[in-house]
Amino acid sequence: MSHLKPFNLFRYAVLTLGLVVLAACQPKAEPEMVTLSGQTMGTTYTVKYIVEPSQTLPDPVAVKAEIDKRLQQVNQEMSTYIPSSEISRFNQMTGCSETAPCNMTIAQDFATVVGEAIRINAVTQGALDITVGPVVNMWGFGPDKEVIKAPSPEQLAKVRPIIGIDKIFLHQNTLSKKAAGVYIDLSSIAKGFGVDKIAFYLDELQLNNYLVEIGGELRAKGHNLQSQPWSIGIEHPSVLQHQSNQLVIPLENMAMATSGDYRNFRMDDTGHRLSHIINPQTLAPISHRLASITVVHGSTMTADGLATGLFVLGEQKALDIAEKEHLPVFLIIQTGDKFETKMSSAFKALLKQ
Repeated sequence: MSHLKPFNLFRYAVLTLGLVVLAACQPKAEPEMVTLSGQTMGTTYTVKYIVEPSQTLPDPVAVKAEIDKRLQQVNQEMSTYIPSSEISRFNQMTGCSETAPCNMTIAQDFATVVGEAIRINAVTQGALDITVGPVVNMWGFGPDKEVIKAPSPEQLAKVRPIIGIDKIFLHQNTLSKKAAGVYIDLSSIAKGFGVDKIAFYLDELQLNNYLVEIGGELRAKGHNLQSQPWSIGIEHPSVLQHQSNQLVIPLENMAMATSGDYRNFRMDDTGHRLSHIINPQTLAPISHRLASITVVHGSTMTADGLATGLFVLGEQKALDIAEKEHLPVFLIIQTGDKFETKMSSAFKALLKQ
């Protein structure tokens, strides 16, 4: 005869229910935001991304290492501050002429940025010109940063023959220059591309929510931890150079870049304030009422280049082109001691979304 204990079905049911209740009471894993930061392109970068409980991602240290590696690649291709970079080697080529141009095979990213700069040159009626580098250097905003006084008309006349987008030519991955001394500078657009480069990597990791920023140029995807679009404040300069956020906009699956001369300038030997942005037509720092311009676009590289080109043109021409090209543009204009704002139709529509 078996001496097995009788099975207590009621007790088993109670124990099982208790386990279920206990499991239900355990806190569920929540999304986490990772923040990474570092230095690049003479400024800083910040990357914020949200990791969902179901995702398995590389350690943040490994993610940062990969970000730094990709940004270093951008610098090695497009920084005029690195003598061995591709752009420096292109600028150093001599013996070039209209009939015998110098040719150089360049990396795909480098070609992408130059190609977009050439396109934006046409959109901005020549205002964004990456060949203006020699003049930027003469005014003291280049790698050596030595400005004693404004260049003379004679000095500017000497470099004028090598300024102009028609002095370079891009065919696939071959970049050519048609005159000795032609020098290109991608500082007006490469920072935006750096933001895009990081965003492409985060996309590879299948991240759906992130915010990338390099030196004020931004690109956002998805939402923040509160399931709201990333909120970005547009900087409003005051006469005393203080900063405040005048307008906060939701940036969802878009990029934003701002250009202005109220923060980056130098003084010549006579004490005059010099803008860091050069007008390719006059070969002199720009001088108008426009204090800053913000452009929203799907590409940070494009927003960056457009912001510079439109800023050169001044408020009215910038607004005209923004309306023609359906660009979301926000302008801050200085009138005496005060500032006024204007925005394109596309920017107004963006605020209503």
